Amino acid sequence: MLAYTYEARGRFVLTEKPKPVVRDPRDAVVRVTLSSICTSDLHIKHGSVPRAVPGITVGHEMVGVVETVGDAVSTVRPGDRVAVNVETFCGDCFFCRHGWVNNCTDPQGGWALGCRIDGGQAEYVRVPYADQGLTRIPDTVTDRQALFVGDILATGFWAVRISEIGPEDTVLILGAGPTGLCTLQCVLLRQPKQVVVCEVDPIRLKFVREHYPSALVTTPDKVFDLTRKLGAHGGADRVLEVAGTPETFRLAWQCARPNAIITVVALYDGPQVLPLPEMYGKNLTFKTGGVDGSDCREILELIAAGKLDTTALITHTFALPDIAAAYDLFENRRDGVIKVAVSCGGREQ
Repeated sequence: MLAYTYEARGRFVLTEKPKPVVRDPRDAVVRVTLSSICTSDLHIKHGSVPRAVPGITVGHEMVGVVETVGDAVSTVRPGDRVAVNVETFCGDCFFCRHGWVNNCTDPQGGWALGCRIDGGQAEYVRVPYADQGLTRIPDTVTDRQALFVGDILATGFWAVRISEIGPEDTVLILGAGPTGLCTLQCVLLRQPKQVVVCEVDPIRLKFVREHYPSALVTTPDKVFDLTRKLGAHGGADRVLEVAGTPETFRLAWQCARPNAIITVVALYDGPQVLPLPEMYGKNLTFKTGGVDGSDCREILELIAAGKLDTTALITHTFALPDIAAAYDLFENRRDGVIKVAVSCGGREQ
């Protein structure tokens, strides 16, 4: 089968690999219909993810059809359309039982697919712990509607959940890339008093204006003054940092009111600094880390009910043999690209 492979730092190559097979009774093999490219894939390419294993197939955003299952798999069966979770988790350890699946203690737990084991920018993928890692897609939901459920939409949903957003809150979202836009949709579900989106890219700002007119948009040079003006208590009540730059990390705590919650879900290329002497007295709460992707079923129900729809984010589609061109487009942010769908050979539904 064709698989896009991480050969070495700075080098991804489309190669032929054997079709995966069930290795453990809890495994499933999925025929991938659609995959996508994530900024995290670019971090692997550029060496910013030390745990990434050379030789693995990249890709952790995908949907497909179950091909085979192990004897211990009970929640899906061959022929089911499924969304694949970015996280691999056992469901039984201390962290899984509390819903903190990103910190599953199993050796394969956490972000494994497309990082430490073969992922889904391929025709087939093996999914460990399939009962936890696969969620059946409702018949009324298309593959494109479900494509981001297991990763960036799950990230936005989780970030909003831990941010404790209320109806009187002014919410600031830093970054209107794909994860930021998914986060925005999930914030709007909570119906806060007002939502501000800060982004430097004029194309992305235009996208927000066109698709989410209830949100206010601004740029990094103006966001501090705007949040001071809008927030009833000297800044934003909740800040979600989804951009991942030193400037947006700084803006996150500067734009927050005292006693605000700041949720950081961005992945940075290097360490960030908290200037505690300057922050002293603001009594801020920081929440940060990788997504606990345990909400996929609820997200799919919201999509089926028409309350979430991320299909507008898919601006370009490529076939798997042309995936190098898709990466080039996505990495260089040409032609108004937001997200790229990669057709991996299976029949899309």
